[in-house]
Amino acid sequence: MARLFGTDGVRGLANEEVTADLALRLGRAAAAVLGVVDSSTTRPLAVVGRDPRASGEMLEAAIVAGLSSAGVDVLTVGVVPTPALAYLTDDNDAQLGVMISASHNAMPDNGIKFFAAGGHKLDDDQEDRIEALLDAPATGPVGAAIGRVRQAPDALARYESHLATIVTRRLDGITVVVDCAHGAASTAAPDAYRAAGATVIAINADPDGLNINDGCGSTHLDVVQKAVVEHGADLGLAHDGDADRCLAVDANGAVVDGDAIMAILAIAMHQRGELPDDTLIATVMSNLGLHIAMRDAGITVRTTSVGDRYVLEELRAGNYGLGGEQSGHIVLPAFGTTGDGVLTGLQIMARMAETGRTLEDLASVMRTLPQVLINVPVQDKSAATSAPLVQDAVTRAEDELGREGRVLLRPSGTEQLVRVMVEADTADTARRLADHIADVVGAVG
Repeated sequence: MARLFGTDGVRGLANEEVTADLALRLGRAAAAVLGVVDSSTTRPLAVVGRDPRASGEMLEAAIVAGLSSAGVDVLTVGVVPTPALAYLTDDNDAQLGVMISASHNAMPDNGIKFFAAGGHKLDDDQEDRIEALLDAPATGPVGAAIGRVRQAPDALARYESHLATIVTRRLDGITVVVDCAHGAASTAAPDAYRAAGATVIAINADPDGLNINDGCGSTHLDVVQKAVVEHGADLGLAHDGDADRCLAVDANGAVVDGDAIMAILAIAMHQRGELPDDTLIATVMSNLGLHIAMRDAGITVRTTSVGDRYVLEELRAGNYGLGGEQSGHIVLPAFGTTGDGVLTGLQIMARMAETGRTLEDLASVMRTLPQVLINVPVQDKSAATSAPLVQDAVTRAEDELGREGRVLLRPSGTEQLVRVMVEADTADTARRLADHIADVVGAVG
């Protein structure tokens, strides 16, 4: 039986895979696993938020019902970014938080993400314990012991005030186009950037429940690229539906991805003596160009499996200060427990203001090596990746590339696929070696 939780909570087609019934049962189960308090006189508290997609209203009602039926008090905070939900979980001393969002997915999908006390994402054991209780008998307290539900109308303002205390450098003179993806950033991002002094041109900031991520945001960068050039802005920022990621474009419309953003911020922190152990945490999918740039800057890169949860685990385990993904999930543990797209945007502009340099100039510290990624269907992922013929093909490719490239062979976590990724000094070399390895994987798989 497939595991219910994926790399970022439970996600699927709303009302078909992610149903109100499932949400209610997840709420009850999460209350049993996470809603534990030390005193019999203290009630557990959960903070619940969502992105603007229409199905979030239904799922929010179900989650709240499940939690309160288990004796958990619930604070609903409405439409907020995922990092705001994590912050508010911690700020309210809640035992758990629940974010209803499918992040960058299209509107018909939705998802449920849980946070433990302190606003931290769950580990595998906690998720497995919740899943094990999904079909437990629906018994709960009665009378005054049933959980109470209240709203927090000031929730978004509290998050925005939190951001204002982090980035104290003024951004006056910087003009930014921000693509809010008709999502949870639609109010928070323009407010935060304007409060810091930037001139803000907000686009795709009118959510109606149906238009989230629809041809806009961090998965459709052509929109913000065009707008930056048209408005003569200094940069553009693009968020996803729940605003836990941020990608950028420079004044010419060139993309500055998560790797380049990490390079910019890591060097800034390194120069200020604010990067613990001079170490950056990235996933195995980060471009080799990032590794080379960090090596030249005297910064160590430690890699994790794909998924921001693994980056978070490594950051916490080593008390490191910066980590992230190529996709724009950037984590600064000193200021938050999860990726925060709005904070990332503020940090990028603060570095521009601090140095007086353009984003193009700052990003030039890293040269992205050509990368080819091929998904190869196989019958047995483990057998295909470990086959001697495949290993020999990988070794030969690595010998040819030397230090100017790399090969990554990664089984998909959700499909019968092996992902073949090759980076090389030229696109032709990357394509030739990736095609050859993919052919071998396909033949043995």
